[in-house]
Amino acid sequence: FLAAGSESEPDGAWEEEEEEEEEEAARPRRGAAAERRLEGKAKPAGEARKKGKASEHKDQLSRLKDRDPEFYKFLEENDRSLLDFDASDSSDEEEERVHVPPEKLEVASDEDDEQQAKVKQRRASFIPVSLKMVEEWKRAAERNLTPKLFHTITQAFKAAVATTKGDDGGADPSKFQVTDAAVFNALLLSCLTEASVGAAVLQHVNSIVPYFLSFPKQCRALLKVSLWSKGEETVRVLAFLVLNKICRYKKELYLSPLLKQMYIAFVKNSRFTSPNVLPMINFMQRTLTEMYALDTHTSYQHAFIYIRQLAIHLRSAMTIKKKENFQSVYNWQYIHCLYFWCRVLSTIYPSEVMEPLIYPLTQVIIGCIKLVPTSRFYPLRMHCIRALTLLSENTRTFIPVLPFILEVFQQVDFNKKPGRISVKPINFAVILKLSNANLQEKAYRDGLIDQLYDLMLEYLHGQAYSIGFPELVLPTIIQLKSFLKECKIANYCRPIRQLLEKLQENSAYISSRRQKAAFGVASKEAVEQWEKQVKEEGTPLTKYYTQWKKLREKEIQLEISGKERLEDLNFPEIKRKKLNESKEEDKKEFKDLFELDSDSDEENAGFPVKGMGLGLGMHSSCAEFSVM
Repeated sequence: FLAAGSESEPDGAWEEEEEEEEEEAARPRRGAAAERRLEGKAKPAGEARKKGKASEHKDQLSRLKDRDPEFYKFLEENDRSLLDFDASDSSDEEEERVHVPPEKLEVASDEDDEQQAKVKQRRASFIPVSLKMVEEWKRAAERNLTPKLFHTITQAFKAAVATTKGDDGGADPSKFQVTDAAVFNALLLSCLTEASVGAAVLQHVNSIVPYFLSFPKQCRALLKVSLWSKGEETVRVLAFLVLNKICRYKKELYLSPLLKQMYIAFVKNSRFTSPNVLPMINFMQRTLTEMYALDTHTSYQHAFIYIRQLAIHLRSAMTIKKKENFQSVYNWQYIHCLYFWCRVLSTIYPSEVMEPLIYPLTQVIIGCIKLVPTSRFYPLRMHCIRALTLLSENTRTFIPVLPFILEVFQQVDFNKKPGRISVKPINFAVILKLSNANLQEKAYRDGLIDQLYDLMLEYLHGQAYSIGFPELVLPTIIQLKSFLKECKIANYCRPIRQLLEKLQENSAYISSRRQKAAFGVASKEAVEQWEKQVKEEGTPLTKYYTQWKKLREKEIQLEISGKERLEDLNFPEIKRKKLNESKEEDKKEFKDLFELDSDSDEENAGFPVKGMGLGLGMHSSCAEFSVM
């Protein structure tokens, strides 16, 4: 085929094509870099050259049709694609379309060199911080801390913090560079993971908070609650001090959004409770209470919204009566929030702004107790009683707490023989409900007596100096006497008898004191003055409570830490009249036992809503709080 074609083709034609190809090959080619320097001119020239080669090839094919019609006909019959040639089908253009990178990469080599040169130049322009510079800044700041000087110091501090991130300084706007460890220690957030380093940084930040307030952007960077809600104890304390100081200086700007962040963080960290987590939850409650105490008007807005949210959850559980609804109330987050708001109102009292919230919060807690009043949820009831006791004592508000304590004496048969012997005591401080197995254990009744004793003593000692104490405690005295007549377990009778005698002694003391009073009950100011004087002098019950509290705190610490209880704990000695106890015990042994099935209340595990008072019956000043 090639021989035939070469014979039929004139020699001059092939020589002409070879000369053209040689000339094309001999043309000097510009380098890629040279073409890029020509910018707009190089690219059109290259395209024209490619189009020129394609048109020449097409002309050769057209001449082939005139010179060798047979060969042209052969191509039409066997390979038509060679004849249907188009400039867009150029292999050079296909190669360019496939292999030529984007424009940004075409100049990557040159720009990369320029970028590296800029980075080296920027690094060279960094000012290394020396100890001499730090000392000069300190002396200048002591004389006159100008905004320019403070900005310079913060830039150096920023460079020191950047070293902890592993930052090379390329993206850092600071003009300084810290390379010496001594300089880093001389300057010294969230990027710090080492507790000791974080504590050191926060200590320095705490001392210069007033200067950070001049720079809102840097100040907002300090308002992070992550260090307050997590991490090591020292770091949490220092983080709180920084947040508290910022809000005390700029309450109107930073307090409201920060309170919201801190409350949400507190709720998230209260999801689970254990002996190890409980101290952190208590710390968050105390510190967040201090933040709410900074401004009562801002605190009222937050407290109103969040307490109403708790009331809405309770209303849903009372009306819908489904498992998921009452679980939204009977959980640790809900209980910790109830206790937290009692602490807030107790701390801020007296306050005309916050006082209207006492009544609705009390109604929510009472409704929580009555939602499922079974023996399984006695631990939850006790948490609610402690919250009400705290609120009643510190706000001088009468809250009927004793009926919820005395009700347990009627529902539980303490004479019933336990079904199983437990190895460890039940830690009521970190549980909300009891299992069926717990209800059969001896440790359940042992712990229950201790809890009832503690709750009654904690509540009544706060009322011990009240002028109406004898009338207040009378139903409790009657109930305790009834319990002692029926109970035959000496270990249960001993603490209750001690409490009963101390209540009777305190009641007699108040009665004798008020008989000497020269004013009537209508004189409110005189009554308050009389109670204040009695409180300062002390009563038999308050003195006994002080001694008991010291011993009880040691035992509680052991319970929280998960250790064994103090088996040899002795209550304070009290003087009482001699009684013929042996005869009394003999009489009790032959009496019929008070039979009460402690498990019968499990059948009535419904959601009683009668007598709740939650809703339209709220305080007149809180009419808008109604959730019913």
